[in-house]
Amino acid sequence: MGTHAKERNPMLAERYPYYLANRPMQPNAELPVTDKYTGEVVTRVAVADAAAVEEAIAAAVRATGPMRRLAPYARQQVLEHCVRRFQERAEEFALALCIEAGKPLRDARAEVTRLIETFKAAAEEAVRGGGEVLNLEVSQRTAGYRGFTQRVPVGPCSFITPFNFPLNLVAHKVAPAIAAGCPFVLKPSDRTPVSALLMAEVLAETALPEGAFSVLPTRLEDVGPFIEDDRLKLLSFTGSEKVGWDLKARAGRKKVVLELGGNAACVVDADQAGRLDFVADRIAQGAFFQAGQSCISVQRVLAHESLYDALKERLVARAKALRAGNPRDETTTLGPLIDEPAARRLEGWIQQAVERGARVLTGGGRRGALLEATVLEGVPEDAALCAEEAFGPVVLLQPFRDFDEALSRVNDSRYGLQAGLFTQDLSRAMRAWDELEVGGVVVGDVPSFRVDTMPYGGVKGSGLGREGVKYAIEDMTEVRLLVLRQG
Repeated sequence: MGTHAKERNPMLAERYPYYLANRPMQPNAELPVTDKYTGEVVTRVAVADAAAVEEAIAAAVRATGPMRRLAPYARQQVLEHCVRRFQERAEEFALALCIEAGKPLRDARAEVTRLIETFKAAAEEAVRGGGEVLNLEVSQRTAGYRGFTQRVPVGPCSFITPFNFPLNLVAHKVAPAIAAGCPFVLKPSDRTPVSALLMAEVLAETALPEGAFSVLPTRLEDVGPFIEDDRLKLLSFTGSEKVGWDLKARAGRKKVVLELGGNAACVVDADQAGRLDFVADRIAQGAFFQAGQSCISVQRVLAHESLYDALKERLVARAKALRAGNPRDETTTLGPLIDEPAARRLEGWIQQAVERGARVLTGGGRRGALLEATVLEGVPEDAALCAEEAFGPVVLLQPFRDFDEALSRVNDSRYGLQAGLFTQDLSRAMRAWDELEVGGVVVGDVPSFRVDTMPYGGVKGSGLGREGVKYAIEDMTEVRLLVLRQG
């Protein structure tokens, strides 16, 4: 099997080790990794057992002091080395993403670019410090006192990452940890482990202290210590809502950062009639890029009734124009979902919505893990396709008459990650910022927009805490105060 995989995928190895305390280990090759388009096993990955997980956590604890004492410029040098090596190996990383995650090459290359940008941002933040001088002389009682703060690393961190962005969502945990001076143990998705292991291969080239990092594909029964071990001081999880809140309940006293799901909405105001081609382009991109498998994929579009039909026509045309197929084909713009069960689930939700009166304007068909780009209208707001996170290439259209009504409908969701708003009315933009119960409001674009330096995260069922390099570093550090009394 390994030989055939190598022939089909010359840039993937036959097998990959896990990384324990900075070093590659190949005790087995028990985790098969499939080509998400063909379904064939293309490589195999070592799986860490309970003893390896324990050793990794103990090594991270031992590395706490050396990582804390690692000079900011030395942390920056580690991150800059990674940037150079990621640039040199960019096409290799993109092909790995294409195969193990089913991403069209265009999307895979874009993710590698974001990986590089994230590490660049962390390299800059590594030497910025973050302390301040406090005026403590607030009354006669405190005359002669001065205060100073510094940010110190929290200690060993635990990271659990999903399949949909197996490079960049890993980077959003790993790069800030290095910049902050925190050792870490990482469990990548067992569906897409190769990307994280390629990143670990580059980290192993650096002078990080022994035990600074471990990247361990792990069986479900051995994941407990990543969540429950009190030696780990922070748990950062990106994944499903149900799993995330369960992990928080089990995490004990450690800090917890959760980036969970969403059913992101985009409002198109009445003043956009002259910009509908641009609006439709952006909505199509936001709804269908990487087959809609993004927490901020455009799922709900609320369009003013005066332009609803014109926008619908344009969006349907763009969905029909997408080319579905093999992600390694340079002309493919819509790849498969992560597996066939995911596609069948979404196909079932579409059928349930239709049974309740929804209309499929285009798409809805499925071939294996490939689901056509699908546009619907008339979906009941309590149907799973609207109320839950679709996580696939599906977008729902809804007309509205009153702007405040539209904002209320955006908020009528247990999720609150990001929302988009197309309007030229500044007062409405500010009202949306004030009223929408989300982590971020994007005006003039879709909610799928993200820059890797901005604070990113949600409220309600979408999680707690913020990612984005600077903000992740804040979570991975604590404020330590120094008070000096003079005289």
